[in-house]
Amino acid sequence: MTVDWNRELVDQLGWHWDNQARPRLEGLTDEEYLWEPVEGAWSVRRREDGSLFPDWEWPPPEPVPFTTIAWRMCHLIGPVFGARVAAYFPPNPEIDFEAYMDSVDWPGTADEALALLDESHRRWRDGVAGLGPDGLAQPCGKQSGPYADHPMAALVLHINREAIHHLAEIALLRDLYAARP
Repeated sequence: MTVDWNRELVDQLGWHWDNQARPRLEGLTDEEYLWEPVEGAWSVRRREDGSLFPDWEWPPPEPVPFTTIAWRMCHLIGPVFGARVAAYFPPNPEIDFEAYMDSVDWPGTADEALALLDESHRRWRDGVAGLGPDGLAQPCGKQSGPYADHPMAALVLHINREAIHHLAEIALLRDLYAARP
């Protein structure tokens, strides 16, 4: 039997997106999006110049602060999907992560975030679908830092895991928001 690994990798995230994650995001309000269930939570905030930016430190502090729905959605929009789309579709080995992060028009509302999340997910999915067996076997390249020699399939699996777990966290936060006193 021949396995179409490209289709399997696309379908892994695609099934979760279509059947669990995206339906759970319907009706997300701005209040939920920005809700900070604990003090000191990381979210999306206005900078001095008026632009929005997700709270961020590298390396992250220990322990890593709790993150809001807004932060988690921006994490998916930017570092998880967006930066990888910019780096790999078409290949751009010269991408600078910090410059990329500064170039994103970070969403301040739930509707803006949902539109950007849909778009960044679509672009990632379409890019992965176009890789084919040869593309999945190619090394990630220098834009992946210490993972440069790993095959693209390993990156796709990593992004799928990141997306699935953050989307599940968002669903849980929505449940907690709905059950708050």
